[in-house]
Amino acid sequence: MRDIFEAELHQLGDDLVAMAGRVKRAIETAGDALLGGDLALAESVIADDLAIDDLNRELDERCIRLLAQQQPVATDLRVIVSALRIASSLERMGDLARHVAQVARGRYPETAVPAPIRDTFAAMDAAAVRVADQVVALLSTRDLAVAEAIERDDDLLDELHGSTFASQLGGEWHGSPQETVDVTLLARYYERFGDHAVSVARRIVYLVTGVAQDDSTERTPA
Repeated sequence: MRDIFEAELHQLGDDLVAMAGRVKRAIETAGDALLGGDLALAESVIADDLAIDDLNRELDERCIRLLAQQQPVATDLRVIVSALRIASSLERMGDLARHVAQVARGRYPETAVPAPIRDTFAAMDAAAVRVADQVVALLSTRDLAVAEAIERDDDLLDELHGSTFASQLGGEWHGSPQETVDVTLLARYYERFGDHAVSVARRIVYLVTGVAQDDSTERTPA
């Protein structure tokens, strides 16, 4: 019976890695669609988000079944509860990638990012893709150095998010009302993407060390 339970726990880990891989592809493709004005790529991200949602539901059901049937305690309970919360964060990251793609689709055949702020969004996109790649690696290895790298890239996303406000409030900004709204929303989506990655990282740190970290991300909407 214990061997079956261990196999179920191992499958949870595999499912989280698969889910994180889909999230990585989603944010990477969404960024390409946004910066390249590519409608087909934007549509593919929006459609593929359903698969991420399905994985989240399946993982939730498996965790609930394990809780009900096995009544785990101590470390096993931490693993299952953490898997539920990590899956929720990954699902939100997929949603945020979809939001980026929806903005790109809504402005086609134009691009949503005005030229004066394009470099900032290119940097945000690169940081978000890097974070997504690190999440996949972290879930695969539980390497705490990778968790620290996620925190650093999230700090960069926060800085870039703040710089978009500085750009819009400066005298050089001449974007239309629609461009202003798009830039504000897109910057927020990328910033929140990083926050949810940090939530995943802190959950893994908790699993490895047993030390809980403050995670305001889980209490913040979006």
